[in-house]
Amino acid sequence: MKPSIDRSCRLACSALLMALLAACGSSVRQPAPVEDRMAQHGTVSLTESKPLPGAENAGKPGYYTVQKGDTLTRIGLDNGQAWRDLARWNNLSNPDVIEVGQVLRVAPPGAAVENSGVVVRPVSPAGAGNATQTKPAASSPVPAAQAPATQQAAADDASFSWPSNGQVIAGFDEAKNKGIDIAGKAGDPVLAAADGQVVYAGAGLRGYGNLIIVKHNNTYLTAYAHNQKLLVKEDQQVRRGDKIAEMGSSDADRVKLHFEVRRQGKPVDPAKFLAAR
Repeated sequence: MKPSIDRSCRLACSALLMALLAACGSSVRQPAPVEDRMAQHGTVSLTESKPLPGAENAGKPGYYTVQKGDTLTRIGLDNGQAWRDLARWNNLSNPDVIEVGQVLRVAPPGAAVENSGVVVRPVSPAGAGNATQTKPAASSPVPAAQAPATQQAAADDASFSWPSNGQVIAGFDEAKNKGIDIAGKAGDPVLAAADGQVVYAGAGLRGYGNLIIVKHNNTYLTAYAHNQKLLVKEDQQVRRGDKIAEMGSSDADRVKLHFEVRRQGKPVDPAKFLAAR
């Protein structure tokens, strides 16, 4: 009888052990798929990618791909455009929010462009403050490469008055100083160098302090930096010689006016446009 009892005990123990192992195995949780967890939080899964706005225009003339550290004001200055125009052309509901890799239109819709940038057609002096782009007739378009030489000559024919009476303490250097620096005392008047429209007045561009940007026509902008007080507002029309700011040292190591001339957004030497003293 004893062998039979032992065998029964062994069988019972084996059955109990198998049941315990099965119970343990069924209690182990499998991790949820990454996509499911991410979907619960409203984000895109690791296997998906959302194309950035304007990606289909990357590399095309008249468009710019946003880089790290860019602001709409900086992009506008570097492309000779007002930031408000950029916001409108790109349907930006919040101009303070742009993404690295986003592609923005930086040329007016319908403007003739080439690989080197916007082909600018000159505007009449009477409308310099709020000029609009002139387009050729649709029936006989003028290719950019064949634009009359007189148009380019007119665009290059520009002159500006001195924005301050102080001494020039730093000249133009395309790599290190994109304009000229003029010395003075805090509160000295800063004058508009030519007729135009204020397209920026604020302190949102690093390195420039309190800054004013004036658009004179479709070709030229001028910039006035490091002011202690701004006396004009965006969209305001100004005339040559108007006092637009007071000299200061905002975001600078001393009191000075940093003055830039931008041709189609590219810095050029202001000395070439200012009368000799």
